[in-house]
Formats: sequence, C-alpha cells, structure tokens
Amino acid sequence: MDKQEILNKIEEAKVEFIRMEFTDMLGDTKNVEVPASEISAILDNEIMFDSSSIVGFTSIEASDMNLHPDLDSFIIVPPELEDGENVARFICDIYTPEGEPFAGDPRSILKKALQEAKQMGYDVNLGPEPEFFLFNHDEKGYHTTELNDRAGYFDVSPFDRGEKCRRSIAKTLQKIGFEMEASHKEVANGQHEINWRFDSGLRTADKIQTFKYVVRNIAANYDMHATFMPKPLFGQNGSGMHIHISLFQDEENVFYNEAAADHLSDTARQFMAGVLTHAQGLSALTNPTVNSYKRLVPGYEAPVNVAWSHSNRSCLIRVPATRGEGTRFEVRNPDPTANPYLAIAAIIYAGLDGIKNQSKLGPAETRNLYEVEAKDVPTLPTNLKEALDSMKKDEVISKALGDYAFQKFIEEKESEWLEYSSQVTKWEQKRYMKK
Repeated sequence: MDKQEILNKIEEAKVEFIRMEFTDMLGDTKNVEVPASEISAILDNEIMFDSSSIVGFTSIEASDMNLHPDLDSFIIVPPELEDGENVARFICDIYTPEGEPFAGDPRSILKKALQEAKQMGYDVNLGPEPEFFLFNHDEKGYHTTELNDRAGYFDVSPFDRGEKCRRSIAKTLQKIGFEMEASHKEVANGQHEINWRFDSGLRTADKIQTFKYVVRNIAANYDMHATFMPKPLFGQNGSGMHIHISLFQDEENVFYNEAAADHLSDTARQFMAGVLTHAQGLSALTNPTVNSYKRLVPGYEAPVNVAWSHSNRSCLIRVPATRGEGTRFEVRNPDPTANPYLAIAAIIYAGLDGIKNQSKLGPAETRNLYEVEAKDVPTLPTNLKEALDSMKKDEVISKALGDYAFQKFIEEKESEWLEYSSQVTKWEQKRYMKK
C-alpha cells in the first residue's frame, strides 16, 4: 500500500483518529493515538513517544523513540471494535532518534530472524491456532470466573453459547483481511478456537496481535470477557497456540520430498531437529508465564516430552498428514501469552541452527507419551524458573533476541518468578494450616 492510497482511504472513511500500535517485551499491544490531521507526520515517521514506562524498553534518561508505521499494516478499524468511531490503524516498528531500529523492539527482532532465513534462501510461512476462554461479566462489566457455557468439543448451539460471538469475530476478521478457515468449540468448557490461513512470518505475528484485539472487543460486545490465559481453570484443558511452520524456496515447499519414505525432505528433518535440540531454551519464550506450566502437565492434551511424531499428539512436534505444498510441522507447546514476535523468531533461529549443523532427527515417536513412562525421552521445563535457566544456557536462543532484549526479558521474567514464589496460596493454607 502506498501513501496516496492510504490518504485516499482515510478521506473516504472520514477517519478521525489513527492508532499507532506496537508490542512491548511481554507481548502486550500498546498504542499512541494521533488525530488524522497529523497523517503527514505519521507517514514521515515523525511521531515520537516516551518509552520509559514500557516493559522492557528504555530508562527515563533515554526515553524518546520514533514510531515507523508499516504501510502494509494499515486498516480501517471496523466500527464494531471502536463504538462506531472512525478509526484507522498502523502497526509500527520502533526506532531510536538516531534512525536505528531499537534493539528492544520485538517486531524488529523477528525481522532479523526472517532476514537470516532469507539469506539462507528460505521464506518462512506460519499458521497459528490460538485458543481462548469466554467468561461472563458481572453487573459492573468486570470479568468473573463464571464460564459462558458447559459445552464440549465441537458441540453446537444451544449447548455452545459462544457460537454467535465466534461468528462475529470471524466476520470482523474477514473485514480486515484475514482468510478464515474454521472456528469451533474446544475441549474445555467455555473454550474456543478460530483459525485463519497461513501467512508470512511477520504478517502472522501481526495477525496474532490483531486477532487478540478483535476477540477481546467482540467478546465485550457480547458482555463476556475473553482471556488467552493458558490455564484459567483447574481440571480443564488449557489454551495453546500451536504453530504450523514450513519453509519455501522459489515458491516451492522445501519440506516436501516425494522420493522420501514419509515425503519429508532432509531440510524439514534438520529444521525439526533444531527445534527439538533447543526446545528447553525455547520454552521461556513460547511459554513465558508462571501459568504457562500449569498447562504443560500430563493428561490435558498438551505436550510434556521433547519428541516428534507423524500423527501422535502427545509429542512436542507433530507432522500433519498433508503433503505437497501443504507439508509442514506443528509445534504444540506454545501458548497465546507468548510474545509472537519473540517466540516465532526463536523457533526460526532454532530450526535454522539445525539446518546449518545438518542435525540428525531421531525416529518418530509412536508411543502415547501421556500414558507411558518414557524415561528415554527428554521433557520440557516444569516451571518458568527452569525455562529461564535453560534459556540462559542456550546460546542460539539468547542470541536470537540480542543482548539488550535478552537481558530485559530475563530481568522481567525472573522478577515475575520471584514475585510468584513468595505468594501464599489458598491451596497452601488449606494443606498446611494444621501443621
């Protein structure tokens, strides 16, 4: 999209305000809203903001940053998301006043990973599967822990009370360029999934952030609260964000090899081997919260073991049956609290490391790892502290973020773990008060 096309769209839609969005270190979307009359300054990269209060960014003595809008990310925001207001949006990269990409900008970190892949001859395509829960609001409009339904997997209305909300989400996403594929009720009560067609690595990360914004706002229109918390309820399945990945070269899927017994190329196997090798260090980025590890436990359809399979969903990596241009593999441990830019960047670097080293992929796992004690198969970290320790030991994953972002991420997450570890929970009070 060029500048004149954007100007025409703003005039046609009578846009009054423009949101300049970016993502902080923890994966939360932030924005600066600017009157549409400032569009020339926006397009000339002149909008500045104070980054000192943004998690993982800069100190107060060096806080000025520039927002550079990605012109291809421009959309007219559907009115149902903005109470009928005429609003447009750009997704932005963050630059220093000296004109350099900011080292703590997650989007710029992903761009570097994609450039690394490009230099090796690969274009990265991704398809995410983010899940979420819907909870009712109270009389003041705040979320409760009361689910909006008690329906199960693939149920239909009237048992599935979220169907109309999901349909509205899908319609709104279509308006802003998503190619929708499917939506359905998930396994847990009140849990849902909406899928869209795969896209390039950067656009996929952008779409994950946009998806969360749309889901939350449409849910609020239905007097419900949407949460992407990985494990909001004890005894129920948690919410994952499986990521499907493939590499293309000259518009051909290089993961496919018709001559191989399982039709997987050496490149695919090496890339998967790289992801498995770095799985423990990756977990700090793909599963970045204390709550993330309450999903990654046996018995709830989330992976625990670092293994791969063709169709076995008990493994960290699964290769779907589709071949030809659709050949891909699915990384099953990420959850929707992950910063998509950082998580995807780290997965790419891990896979490329496997290709560079021509890493060997072991045999596919055929056992149901949920039901057998597989002492010969490595496991993922069991908590955030273990994941952070693994990340600090993994040079490939730490270098994926760069020194600045790596240190900021570790500082934030170690602080989170320390705060959590010092809490006294109701479970502890109930169990130990008699001691």
